[in-house]
Amino acid sequence: MDTRQRRTGRPRGFDADEALERALLVFWEHGYEGASLATLTEAMGISTTSMYATFGNKEELFRKALERYTEGPSAYVVDALEKPTALEVATALIAGTIRTTTRPSGPHGCLGVQGALATGDSSRAARELLVGWRDDGYSTLRDRFERAVDDGDLPPEADPALLARYVTALGYGIAVQAASGVGRDELQEMADAALRNWPLS
Repeated sequence: MDTRQRRTGRPRGFDADEALERALLVFWEHGYEGASLATLTEAMGISTTSMYATFGNKEELFRKALERYTEGPSAYVVDALEKPTALEVATALIAGTIRTTTRPSGPHGCLGVQGALATGDSSRAARELLVGWRDDGYSTLRDRFERAVDDGDLPPEADPALLARYVTALGYGIAVQAASGVGRDELQEMADAALRNWPLS
């Protein structure tokens, strides 16, 4: 850590909101383990002391960054769930995933998928946090599809749990492909094909 930063602590003009946004981008690009404290504090423009004082330890910083990701880049999920039909919900979710994971600027892929895919014991908490985040997304989508069955939008024989797992798996697969450099148009073609046989009432 830079000794000058240690002496001065929080620099003048420190903006916690902006610093958190920068931390989010570091975690998004490098994952939890790949984001070292040195990389994080350099990107955030603050000392390690200021980081701990403002955000807590690295795990807490990651938790706050994931919350920001959910409310920011991943906010399309809330809008998608409000679409009038299950097919529109699925279509909007996948379209949002493609937009978010292939942004012209910033990291590709999904923080919630790649943030802690391969981590050691020291990063178990971050891995469990993301497992819970993904499980919450699946459960919410399953509940939405159950309502679609009750409303007659999906046929009675449709399996809401299976459909929710299918859509989430498709979205996560798209995120991994996007992180590998697959383009937006190709991902959209794949998504269109995957949703072509959607069960209709």
